Amino acid sequence: MTNIAIFVSGNGTNCENIIRYFQDNKDIKVRLVISNRTDAYALTRAAKYNVPCTVLSKNEINDITTIMPILNDYAIDFIVLAGFMLMIPAFLTEKYNHRIVNIHPSLLPKYGGKGMYGHYVHEAVKAAGEKETGITIHFVSTVCDGGEIIAQFSTALSPDDTVEDIEAKVHILEQKHFPEIIENVISCNTNNPDTKNKK
Repeated sequence: MTNIAIFVSGNGTNCENIIRYFQDNKDIKVRLVISNRTDAYALTRAAKYNVPCTVLSKNEINDITTIMPILNDYAIDFIVLAGFMLMIPAFLTEKYNHRIVNIHPSLLPKYGGKGMYGHYVHEAVKAAGEKETGITIHFVSTVCDGGEIIAQFSTALSPDDTVEDIEAKVHILEQKHFPEIIENVISCNTNNPDTKNKK
């Protein structure tokens, strides 16, 4: 059994989609949702599925003596960032090498980096007159949006598309592809002795 922790900061549509996707999976289970915000609606979504939730401050997330015991208590093997707005501390990226993934709402390296999230990305894509956009699913490193790319999926844009239209198109890609890619990565990790030994 591979146990997932999902880190969230906001609404949680991807979080809920991932929980639903793995709900009946015998090999992969979402065991924990961690948020840095008490008002994140993702916590309400997770609670509907009886997934335990924990709220930690930025300082607590960056404190190895606080967060590691929690992850260990739930035997977390894999971490998914689903709209999580904080950088992951180096001790976590080292501990979970190639076992932390993030989704970004653009085709990296375009429109990535500090301050580029959510509607800010879609506004930048619209302002640049891009003919396509998409999502990037990547491993997490200590560089913002700089980890190794796992998969990208694109969608065509029209000059008439509003920022809201762009967001909706990206959301469709997120809902369709993110859980499946997580499953594929976990399957590859499980079958790779070198990765398993890094736990």
